[in-house]
Amino acid sequence: MSLVSLAGHGVALILQTTGVPAVVHHGADPGPLPEHESTGPVLHSNYDHPLAMPLWPQAANGWSGTPLLEGGRGGADTSARFADPEVSVEEQRLVLRATDDDAGLELATEAELLPGGLLRVRHTVSNVGAPGYEVRALNAMLPVGPQATEVLDTAGRWSRERSVQRLPFVVGTHTRTGRHGRTGHDAPLLMAAGTPSFAHRRGEVWALHFGWSGNSTVFAERTATGTRALGAGELTGPGEIVLDTGDSHTSPWAYLAYSADGLDGIAARFHTYLRSRPGHPRRERPVVLNTWEAVYFRHDLNELTSLAECAAEAGVERFVLDDGWFGSRRDDTTGLGDWTVSTEMWPDGLQPLIAKVNELGMEFGLWVEPEMTNPDSELARNHPDWICRARGDRLAPTWRNQHVVDLTRPDAYSHVFGSLHAVLATARDAGTPITFLKWDQNRDLADVASAGSPSQHAQTLAAYRLMDDLKAAHPGLEIESCSSGGGRVDLGVLEHTDRVWASDSNDALERQHIQELTQQVLPPELVGQHIGPSTAHTSGRTHALAFRGITALFGHFGMEWDIREATGADRDTLHELVRLYKDHRALLHSGRQVRADLADDAFSLYGTVAADGHEALYAFCLLRSSEDAGPGAIALPGLDAGTTYRVSVVLPGNEAGTYAEREAPGWVADGFTATGAYLSTVGLMLPALNPERAILLHAEAQEAS
Repeated sequence: MSLVSLAGHGVALILQTTGVPAVVHHGADPGPLPEHESTGPVLHSNYDHPLAMPLWPQAANGWSGTPLLEGGRGGADTSARFADPEVSVEEQRLVLRATDDDAGLELATEAELLPGGLLRVRHTVSNVGAPGYEVRALNAMLPVGPQATEVLDTAGRWSRERSVQRLPFVVGTHTRTGRHGRTGHDAPLLMAAGTPSFAHRRGEVWALHFGWSGNSTVFAERTATGTRALGAGELTGPGEIVLDTGDSHTSPWAYLAYSADGLDGIAARFHTYLRSRPGHPRRERPVVLNTWEAVYFRHDLNELTSLAECAAEAGVERFVLDDGWFGSRRDDTTGLGDWTVSTEMWPDGLQPLIAKVNELGMEFGLWVEPEMTNPDSELARNHPDWICRARGDRLAPTWRNQHVVDLTRPDAYSHVFGSLHAVLATARDAGTPITFLKWDQNRDLADVASAGSPSQHAQTLAAYRLMDDLKAAHPGLEIESCSSGGGRVDLGVLEHTDRVWASDSNDALERQHIQELTQQVLPPELVGQHIGPSTAHTSGRTHALAFRGITALFGHFGMEWDIREATGADRDTLHELVRLYKDHRALLHSGRQVRADLADDAFSLYGTVAADGHEALYAFCLLRSSEDAGPGAIALPGLDAGTTYRVSVVLPGNEAGTYAEREAPGWVADGFTATGAYLSTVGLMLPALNPERAILLHAEAQEAS
């Protein structure tokens, strides 16, 4: 065969497979393939090869951009040429295989069309020649349309993850490298290319996410020959991936999405796929209370019991004890790595607290950081050889008073697994199970090595395996990927975990932006979003409870705050927020995410529309003061045009300081009824808010009269 394709859900990948495979098309589904292949692009007079985008970019075929494969055997066999592949076509899956006998290498490429129309691609290179072939790069890339003239990706830092940056798609390579040994707070969670001024609900967009939690490179590349592509690959250290004869190396998955409907269409493809996975959380996502910003290291049974009682009264369903329960851990300088319950803090073990939490009707969860140790710990003192080091006695610099435990060593791995397994087994056997682990990783893995050799690749795989082994030993255990906040958010770690912590910032204003871009890839039920204290720990900003609560509502909802401080009207609002989440979590965690494109980005309107179009929940926010006195009429996106809806304000009621006007529009008190066509075209006259305030809107379909 010559032309093969993967097509469905409005998207298609079409390959020409004779000679060096080329990508004929990646984008909107054009329908049935023609009976005869086209002759290919016309050759420019200065070139001896077609100016098409190869599936396998290789210098041996005249490609001068980023190559598929880089490597060699001590300076030899550095130029591989794969062509004339064997092609197998299964349902929504293509596999292409080829051999370069001269280089002693085999290549297999897998491309899958996933539920929702998301594509993923990866390569496997196998050494069938002399031993010692080093793989330095193995990149997956696909072209985007020539109409893509802008590039968008995300950057950031601790407590300000996933900040948007946008730039022209100029000739050259826009490369984002991550050398943190983890995904990184500054990682491009999504790299997108699209038509001019593409936005949430307009423009053609192509996007890529790299499903890997270690070092990586993600890039947008435009060549002088006219090709535009998005690509990604793992970034490995010297000597890290060396293949003996018969060995293979497989790249992580690169996930690629196309949308004719802007970034909302990209989000829909990712969300649909993630929700289709067999391991995706199926039961209702419980309301969480995490103790960190309530008590920090101040562990006391009486105080925590009081907090648990208040949590249960508010409707919390999962109570998570954070850092400070183990070893000599009284602050962040000591005890990390010693995974035994502190007899000083917990003379009767954790069972009295867990039993009380269970008695109050809540699950119990626990904070852990298995990949790290403090220099001041029994693990570090007794087993200094278990600490990653680049050479001899030279350790990498500490980071938050931590070193990295070398989980690639079987003895270190066995110790860490055994210690955590014992804690979980003791609780289980006492009838007080621990059902959730908040799995933290508070430092970069800079200069990480095992026995003097770079090991971030093996360390990442070992962390994945540790998660899997603990889950296998404790069926039903859920794990959150936290990495000093949002430092390990990717589809690689989500093959082993059940949600992510998007950021250590519980500042609701910062969270509005952080959550927007996190949920560009991840559906809300996978993103932990908590109400923090009235004054944020990370920024010092003070926000009203309704704004904090509405911000947290559109995710896996919870609190990280001493909620005993909520009295009077705040207590009532907190209880109302929990009730709203429970009433609407089925909608929030199954519906389609929508975001309005507004002329003034001081305003934000986003929401979730039910799959059947009969219900929607929207947040309308004023993020900062606007040049205009009020928002005017704003359209509610995503509603069914022929359905009549009643729109009502369900929060914040009469919270002082929410509204900037003397009197809100008349419909706010009694609701507004109109068709979806009217609401999404003419819109709704929304009230003027004070800055850093929000209201929650509920749209319900009305029975035909």
